[in-house]
Amino acid sequence: MPTTPSVLIFDVNETLIDIDSLATLFGELFGDQRVLREWFGQLVTYSMTATMADCYVDFFTLGRGVLHMLADAYGVQVTDADAGRLQEQMRTMPAHPDAAGSLATLRDNGFRLVTLTNSPHRAGVATPLDNAGLAPLFDRQLSVESCRAFKPSPVVYRHACEALGVAPADCMMVAAHVWDLLGAQNVGLSAALVARPGNSPLRAEGLPQPTMVVDDLHQLADRLIAGPG
Repeated sequence: MPTTPSVLIFDVNETLIDIDSLATLFGELFGDQRVLREWFGQLVTYSMTATMADCYVDFFTLGRGVLHMLADAYGVQVTDADAGRLQEQMRTMPAHPDAAGSLATLRDNGFRLVTLTNSPHRAGVATPLDNAGLAPLFDRQLSVESCRAFKPSPVVYRHACEALGVAPADCMMVAAHVWDLLGAQNVGLSAALVARPGNSPLRAEGLPQPTMVVDDLHQLADRLIAGPG
């Protein structure tokens, strides 16, 4: 990494907060907790599809729709009340154990911390980051809702840089998802992949690789504070 970024832009879902906390609900509804991962994969797919098709519906509403779609595919009964439980649990997922301490260390060492999430922000409504207890560690919480387009659309990352008043080259996107990082790199941000379980690097010729790959946020903090070299 040639230079150390001054601004760290964090993805939220799975990078900072633990979506596996939803597994119990999926086990109850589908008889198999692994359907959680299918649901999340479809949620990401249809968020991207909506953006490419010039459509928009907020991430939580889309999550409810994907839940009903999977219920139809599996032939199981999912009620609107069940979908409401999912939406509420999406708002209240816990932070990963490595998040708070690592973020505090980065902040205390002079890094500007912000988030950029597919999840919606509503005035007067606590965000998932608020509910996870991480919000005080961040300078700003940014949502794709301001753009009405989902990551990895280039407009999302450009909007984040404009909102922060910084150049893309000053920023590093930190995410557990390669697709998110590819979008950020496309507009000039550097990229750190947090290789949470099930989120390995995508080594495909012709695709840019992350600036760094770390096992967790502790390792991210250690490497960034140590600087280039």
